[in-house]
Amino acid sequence: MGPQSLGTTRPRDVFAGHRWRTWAHVGLALLISACTATFSPAGTPTATLPPAPPTATQVPLAARVNGEGIALADYLSQIGRFEQAHSALGTDLATLGAYRVEILQSLVDQVLLSQGARTSGLIISEEALQDRMGELAADAGGVEALGAWLAENDYSAESFQAAVAKEMQAQSMVDHITSLVGESAEQVHARHLLVSSREQAESLRQQILAGEEFALLARQFTLDLTTRPAGGDLGWFPRGVLLAPEVEEAAFALAPGEVSPVVESSLGFHIVETIERGEHALSPSAAVRLRELAVGEWLSAQRESAVIEILVAP
Repeated sequence: MGPQSLGTTRPRDVFAGHRWRTWAHVGLALLISACTATFSPAGTPTATLPPAPPTATQVPLAARVNGEGIALADYLSQIGRFEQAHSALGTDLATLGAYRVEILQSLVDQVLLSQGARTSGLIISEEALQDRMGELAADAGGVEALGAWLAENDYSAESFQAAVAKEMQAQSMVDHITSLVGESAEQVHARHLLVSSREQAESLRQQILAGEEFALLARQFTLDLTTRPAGGDLGWFPRGVLLAPEVEEAAFALAPGEVSPVVESSLGFHIVETIERGEHALSPSAAVRLRELAVGEWLSAQRESAVIEILVAP
Protein backbone atom coordinates (compact mmCIF):
# COMPACT_ATOMS: atom_id res chain seq x y z
CA MET A 1 0.00 0.00 0.00
CA GLY A 2 1.29 3.47 -0.89
CA PRO A 3 1.12 6.52 1.35
CA GLN A 4 -2.38 7.35 2.50
CA SER A 5 -4.03 10.34 4.10
CA LEU A 6 -6.93 10.23 6.53
CA GLY A 7 -7.31 13.82 7.65
CA THR A 8 -10.69 15.46 7.40
CA THR A 9 -12.83 16.29 4.44
CA ARG A 10 -11.86 19.37 2.47
CA PRO A 11 -13.88 22.56 2.79
CA ARG A 12 -16.40 22.36 -0.01
CA ASP A 13 -19.20 24.22 -1.63
CA VAL A 14 -22.26 23.23 0.36
CA PHE A 15 -23.71 21.81 -2.84
CA ALA A 16 -20.83 19.50 -3.58
CA GLY A 17 -22.73 16.65 -2.12
CA HIS A 18 -26.17 17.82 -3.28
CA ARG A 19 -26.99 17.54 -6.89
CA TRP A 20 -29.60 20.23 -7.47
CA ARG A 21 -27.19 23.09 -7.89
CA THR A 22 -24.11 21.25 -9.06
CA TRP A 23 -25.95 19.83 -12.05
CA ALA A 24 -28.87 22.11 -12.71
CA HIS A 25 -26.76 25.22 -13.16
CA VAL A 26 -23.45 23.77 -14.25
CA GLY A 27 -23.52 25.74 -17.49
CA LEU A 28 -23.84 29.03 -15.64
CA ALA A 29 -21.21 28.05 -13.10
CA LEU A 30 -18.72 26.94 -15.75
CA LEU A 31 -19.19 29.74 -18.22
CA ILE A 32 -19.76 32.87 -16.16
CA SER A 33 -18.59 31.71 -12.72
CA ALA A 34 -21.77 32.85 -11.03
CA CYS A 35 -24.17 31.46 -8.46
CA THR A 36 -21.49 30.27 -5.99
CA ALA A 37 -23.10 28.99 -2.77
CA THR A 38 -22.60 31.05 0.38
CA PHE A 39 -23.74 30.74 3.97
CA SER A 40 -25.89 33.36 5.62
CA PRO A 41 -25.25 34.15 9.26
CA ALA A 42 -27.63 32.57 11.73
CA GLY A 43 -30.91 34.42 11.84
CA THR A 44 -33.85 35.05 9.57
CA PRO A 45 -32.92 34.05 6.02
CA THR A 46 -33.92 35.82 2.86
CA ALA A 47 -36.84 33.89 1.50
CA THR A 48 -38.64 32.74 -1.53
CA LEU A 49 -41.07 33.81 -4.17
CA PRO A 50 -44.82 33.14 -3.81
CA PRO A 51 -45.95 29.54 -4.34
CA ALA A 52 -45.55 28.35 -7.89
CA PRO A 53 -48.84 27.56 -9.61
CA PRO A 54 -49.45 23.93 -10.55
CA THR A 55 -47.97 22.93 -13.89
CA ALA A 56 -50.70 22.71 -16.52
CA THR A 57 -51.46 19.11 -17.41
CA GLN A 58 -50.94 19.76 -21.13
CA VAL A 59 -47.27 20.71 -20.59
CA PRO A 60 -45.08 17.60 -21.01
CA LEU A 61 -43.35 16.81 -17.74
CA ALA A 62 -40.11 15.07 -16.81
CA ALA A 63 -41.20 14.59 -13.19
CA ARG A 64 -43.67 15.66 -10.54
CA VAL A 65 -42.68 16.44 -6.96
CA ASN A 66 -45.60 16.57 -4.54
CA GLY A 67 -47.77 17.44 -7.52
CA GLU A 68 -45.48 20.23 -8.77
CA GLY A 69 -44.24 19.57 -12.28
CA ILE A 70 -40.75 19.76 -13.73
CA ALA A 71 -41.20 20.62 -17.39
CA LEU A 72 -39.67 18.21 -19.87
CA ALA A 73 -38.39 21.18 -21.86
CA ASP A 74 -36.52 22.51 -18.82
CA TYR A 75 -34.98 19.10 -18.17
CA LEU A 76 -33.85 18.71 -21.78
CA SER A 77 -32.46 22.24 -21.81
CA GLN A 78 -30.42 21.49 -18.69
CA ILE A 79 -29.02 18.39 -20.35
CA GLY A 80 -28.12 20.40 -23.43
CA ARG A 81 -26.36 23.10 -21.42
CA PHE A 82 -24.51 20.51 -19.37
CA GLU A 83 -23.30 18.66 -22.45
CA GLN A 84 -22.34 21.86 -24.24
CA ALA A 85 -20.36 23.15 -21.26
CA HIS A 86 -18.44 19.92 -20.78
CA SER A 87 -17.81 19.47 -24.49
CA ALA A 88 -16.35 22.98 -24.55
CA LEU A 89 -13.95 21.88 -21.82
CA GLY A 90 -12.93 18.82 -23.83
CA THR A 91 -14.66 16.36 -21.50
CA ASP A 92 -15.65 12.99 -22.95
CA LEU A 93 -19.32 12.75 -21.96
CA ALA A 94 -19.06 8.96 -21.85
CA THR A 95 -16.80 9.32 -18.79
CA LEU A 96 -19.44 11.23 -16.79
CA GLY A 97 -21.67 8.27 -15.96
CA ALA A 98 -25.44 8.59 -15.62
CA TYR A 99 -25.46 12.37 -15.74
CA ARG A 100 -29.01 12.58 -17.06
CA VAL A 101 -30.24 10.85 -13.90
CA GLU A 102 -28.10 13.21 -11.82
CA ILE A 103 -29.48 16.27 -13.61
CA LEU A 104 -33.07 15.17 -13.04
CA GLN A 105 -32.33 14.46 -9.37
CA SER A 106 -30.84 17.93 -9.07
CA LEU A 107 -34.06 19.44 -10.40
CA VAL A 108 -36.10 17.33 -7.98
CA ASP A 109 -33.93 18.51 -5.09
CA GLN A 110 -34.35 22.11 -6.19
CA VAL A 111 -38.13 21.73 -6.12
CA LEU A 112 -37.98 20.14 -2.66
CA LEU A 113 -35.89 23.04 -1.37
CA SER A 114 -38.21 25.59 -2.97
CA GLN A 115 -41.25 23.89 -1.47
CA GLY A 116 -39.55 23.88 1.91
CA ALA A 117 -38.88 27.59 1.59
CA ARG A 118 -42.49 28.34 0.74
CA THR A 119 -43.72 26.20 3.64
CA SER A 120 -41.36 28.11 5.94
CA GLY A 121 -42.80 31.42 4.77
CA LEU A 122 -39.60 32.65 3.18
CA ILE A 123 -39.93 35.38 0.58
CA ILE A 124 -37.54 36.81 -2.02
CA SER A 125 -38.37 40.33 -3.04
CA GLU A 126 -38.47 41.52 -6.63
CA GLU A 127 -35.72 43.99 -5.69
CA ALA A 128 -33.47 41.15 -4.51
CA LEU A 129 -34.10 39.25 -7.73
CA GLN A 130 -33.23 42.26 -9.88
CA ASP A 131 -30.10 42.90 -7.82
CA ARG A 132 -29.04 39.31 -8.47
CA MET A 133 -29.69 39.69 -12.18
CA GLY A 134 -27.46 42.75 -12.16
CA GLU A 135 -24.70 40.84 -10.39
CA LEU A 136 -24.86 38.06 -12.96
CA ALA A 137 -24.69 40.52 -15.82
CA ALA A 138 -21.64 42.13 -14.24
CA ASP A 139 -20.01 38.72 -13.72
CA ALA A 140 -20.63 37.89 -17.37
CA GLY A 141 -18.95 41.10 -18.53
CA GLY A 142 -22.00 43.24 -19.11
CA VAL A 143 -25.56 42.97 -20.34
CA GLU A 144 -24.53 42.30 -23.94
CA ALA A 145 -22.13 39.54 -22.91
CA LEU A 146 -24.79 37.93 -20.74
CA GLY A 147 -27.28 38.19 -23.61
CA ALA A 148 -24.83 36.40 -25.90
CA TRP A 149 -24.35 33.68 -23.29
CA LEU A 150 -28.12 33.26 -22.97
CA ALA A 151 -28.49 32.87 -26.73
CA GLU A 152 -25.73 30.26 -26.82
CA ASN A 153 -27.26 28.30 -23.97
CA ASP A 154 -30.92 28.07 -24.96
CA TYR A 155 -32.17 30.70 -22.52
CA SER A 156 -34.54 33.55 -23.18
CA ALA A 157 -34.32 36.55 -20.87
CA GLU A 158 -37.56 35.38 -19.24
CA SER A 159 -36.54 31.74 -18.78
CA PHE A 160 -33.15 32.75 -17.38
CA GLN A 161 -34.71 35.11 -14.85
CA ALA A 162 -37.13 32.34 -13.87
CA ALA A 163 -34.19 29.94 -13.40
CA VAL A 164 -32.36 32.48 -11.23
CA ALA A 165 -35.50 33.04 -9.16
CA LYS A 166 -35.85 29.29 -8.60
CA GLU A 167 -32.23 29.05 -7.55
CA MET A 168 -32.60 31.95 -5.12
CA GLN A 169 -35.71 30.33 -3.73
CA ALA A 170 -33.93 27.03 -3.14
CA GLN A 171 -30.84 28.82 -1.81
CA SER A 172 -32.92 30.59 0.81
CA MET A 173 -33.90 27.20 2.23
CA VAL A 174 -30.27 26.07 2.19
CA ASP A 175 -29.31 29.23 4.07
CA HIS A 176 -32.07 28.57 6.59
CA ILE A 177 -30.94 24.96 7.18
CA THR A 178 -27.27 25.87 7.50
CA SER A 179 -28.01 28.78 9.84
CA LEU A 180 -29.21 26.21 12.38
CA VAL A 181 -25.75 24.63 12.62
CA GLY A 182 -24.05 26.04 15.70
CA GLU A 183 -20.53 27.38 16.14
CA SER A 184 -19.52 24.47 18.39
CA ALA A 185 -20.26 20.75 18.71
CA GLU A 186 -19.29 17.67 20.65
CA GLN A 187 -15.84 16.76 19.41
CA VAL A 188 -12.90 14.52 20.13
CA HIS A 189 -9.20 15.24 19.92
CA ALA A 190 -7.62 12.01 18.69
CA ARG A 191 -4.67 10.53 16.87
CA HIS A 192 -4.23 7.44 14.74
CA LEU A 193 -1.56 5.23 13.28
CA LEU A 194 -2.14 3.64 9.86
CA VAL A 195 -0.33 0.57 8.50
CA SER A 196 -0.98 -1.90 5.69
CA SER A 197 -1.42 -5.16 7.62
CA ARG A 198 -3.39 -6.29 10.63
CA GLU A 199 -0.35 -8.12 11.96
CA GLN A 200 1.78 -4.99 12.04
CA ALA A 201 -1.07 -3.02 13.59
CA GLU A 202 -1.52 -5.61 16.33
CA SER A 203 2.22 -5.57 17.06
CA LEU A 204 2.32 -1.76 17.29
CA ARG A 205 -0.79 -1.71 19.49
CA GLN A 206 0.86 -4.10 21.94
CA GLN A 207 3.92 -1.84 22.06
CA ILE A 208 1.69 1.16 22.85
CA LEU A 209 -0.13 -0.76 25.58
CA ALA A 210 3.27 -1.75 27.00
CA GLY A 211 4.25 1.90 27.33
CA GLU A 212 5.79 2.91 24.00
CA GLU A 213 4.92 6.48 23.01
CA PHE A 214 2.08 6.55 20.46
CA ALA A 215 3.35 9.69 18.72
CA LEU A 216 6.86 8.29 18.33
CA LEU A 217 5.59 5.08 16.71
CA ALA A 218 3.27 7.07 14.45
CA ARG A 219 6.18 9.20 13.22
CA GLN A 220 8.08 6.02 12.39
CA PHE A 221 5.41 3.78 10.91
CA THR A 222 2.19 5.54 9.89
CA LEU A 223 1.32 5.63 6.21
CA ASP A 224 -0.72 8.80 6.70
CA LEU A 225 1.74 11.40 5.49
CA THR A 226 -0.56 14.25 6.50
CA THR A 227 -0.52 13.38 10.20
CA ARG A 228 2.91 11.72 10.40
CA PRO A 229 4.86 14.89 11.38
CA ALA A 230 2.45 15.47 14.29
CA GLY A 231 2.66 11.89 15.52
CA GLY A 232 -0.69 10.91 14.04
CA ASP A 233 -2.58 13.84 15.60
CA LEU A 234 -5.94 14.42 13.88
CA GLY A 235 -6.78 17.48 15.96
CA TRP A 236 -10.32 18.20 17.16
CA PHE A 237 -13.19 16.97 14.98
CA PRO A 238 -16.97 16.40 15.27
CA ARG A 239 -18.86 13.45 13.87
CA GLY A 240 -19.12 13.29 10.10
CA VAL A 241 -15.84 14.84 8.93
CA LEU A 242 -13.20 12.09 8.74
CA LEU A 243 -12.56 10.34 5.46
CA ALA A 244 -12.56 6.98 7.29
CA PRO A 245 -15.80 6.73 9.29
CA GLU A 246 -14.49 3.63 11.05
CA VAL A 247 -11.74 5.69 12.65
CA GLU A 248 -14.21 8.39 13.63
CA GLU A 249 -16.53 5.83 15.21
CA ALA A 250 -13.64 4.32 17.17
CA ALA A 251 -12.47 7.73 18.41
CA PHE A 252 -15.94 8.65 19.69
CA ALA A 253 -16.28 5.26 21.41
CA LEU A 254 -13.15 5.82 23.53
CA ALA A 255 -12.66 7.68 26.79
CA PRO A 256 -9.67 10.07 26.93
CA GLY A 257 -6.45 8.08 27.21
CA GLU A 258 -7.92 4.85 25.80
CA VAL A 259 -6.48 3.03 22.79
CA SER A 260 -8.75 1.22 20.35
CA PRO A 261 -8.52 -2.33 19.07
CA VAL A 262 -7.18 -2.53 15.52
CA VAL A 263 -9.64 -0.77 13.21
CA GLU A 264 -9.90 -1.72 9.55
CA SER A 265 -10.93 0.83 6.90
CA SER A 266 -10.56 1.13 3.14
CA LEU A 267 -7.20 2.81 3.81
CA GLY A 268 -5.72 -0.02 5.85
CA PHE A 269 -5.43 -0.86 9.54
CA HIS A 270 -5.52 1.80 12.25
CA ILE A 271 -4.83 2.19 15.92
CA VAL A 272 -6.75 5.09 17.43
CA GLU A 273 -6.21 6.95 20.68
CA THR A 274 -8.62 9.57 22.01
CA ILE A 275 -6.70 12.31 23.81
CA GLU A 276 -9.59 14.50 25.02
CA ARG A 277 -13.22 15.17 24.21
CA GLY A 278 -15.98 17.67 24.85
CA GLU A 279 -17.84 20.65 23.40
CA HIS A 280 -15.42 22.55 21.21
CA ALA A 281 -15.50 25.37 18.65
CA LEU A 282 -15.80 24.14 15.07
CA SER A 283 -12.94 24.71 12.67
CA PRO A 284 -13.94 26.45 9.42
CA SER A 285 -13.67 23.21 7.43
CA ALA A 286 -15.66 21.25 10.01
CA ALA A 287 -18.37 23.93 10.04
CA VAL A 288 -18.66 23.72 6.25
CA ARG A 289 -18.89 19.94 6.41
CA LEU A 290 -21.57 19.96 9.12
CA ARG A 291 -23.62 22.47 7.13
CA GLU A 292 -23.29 20.27 4.07
CA LEU A 293 -24.41 17.27 6.10
CA ALA A 294 -27.38 19.24 7.45
CA VAL A 295 -28.57 20.03 3.93
CA GLY A 296 -28.04 16.43 2.85
CA GLU A 297 -29.98 15.07 5.81
CA TRP A 298 -32.81 17.52 5.19
CA LEU A 299 -33.03 16.51 1.53
CA SER A 300 -32.90 12.81 2.39
CA ALA A 301 -35.80 13.23 4.80
CA GLN A 302 -37.80 15.17 2.23
CA ARG A 303 -37.19 12.55 -0.47
CA GLU A 304 -38.44 9.88 1.91
CA SER A 305 -41.72 11.66 2.58
CA ALA A 306 -42.32 13.30 -0.82
CA VAL A 307 -44.38 11.89 -3.66
CA ILE A 308 -41.87 11.90 -6.54
CA GLU A 309 -42.96 10.69 -9.95
CA ILE A 310 -40.27 10.26 -12.63
CA LEU A 311 -41.94 10.49 -16.03
CA VAL A 312 -38.96 10.05 -18.38
CA ALA A 313 -36.70 7.10 -19.10
CA PRO A 314 -33.19 7.29 -17.57
